[in-house]
Amino acid sequence: MYGLWKPRVLGSWRIPATGPVILAGNHSHNLDGPMLIGTSPRPVHFLVKKEAFVGPLDPFLRGIGQLKVDRASADRTAITDALGVLERGGVLGIFPEGSRGEGDFASLRSGLAYFAVRSGAPIVPVAVLGTARQGGPGSAPRRSRVVPALPPLRSRIDVVFGDPFEAGDGSGRRTRSALDEATVRVQKRLGAHLADARRLTGRVGHP
Repeated sequence: MYGLWKPRVLGSWRIPATGPVILAGNHSHNLDGPMLIGTSPRPVHFLVKKEAFVGPLDPFLRGIGQLKVDRASADRTAITDALGVLERGGVLGIFPEGSRGEGDFASLRSGLAYFAVRSGAPIVPVAVLGTARQGGPGSAPRRSRVVPALPPLRSRIDVVFGDPFEAGDGSGRRTRSALDEATVRVQKRLGAHLADARRLTGRVGHP
């Protein structure tokens, strides 16, 4: 990541040095996951769609600790593997919006709240800015001339880590209503962090 682009990493000290942690990132480009893996001060284990585990990518993704998940069903093996990462005191990476979207946390799934409440691990919000679009507000997207789907090589990408927080309300409840309430709390915190990150990096009004 540092060789191809110019990541500017802010707030990485906010990630607890030890113990289980969940990194919750916005997701607007396929580069977001690799960028977080490459810039995080601790190894990150992401739930990656099973379709990505093909050819030489299969042993590579497994070798760097990524977890295969079948997004078309309730993949119990993937859930167990993800909880195992946290039980061992590791870092689990999640894009709570699910598939790539606007990257603004407007639509969250309950998976993040489930893992956080179930494990008790704190959530560290992360904003990855600059992968989906280049240029100022209102400008057309500027893509790489080498690989059109990617941001221009050597362009700046900001990775901003926020303060850790707890998803649960302290009661330890794991009911559906408790998870729904936790999801709402998480969405507010992630949205607020994204807004702060855009102001901090000067990317207000565009990714």
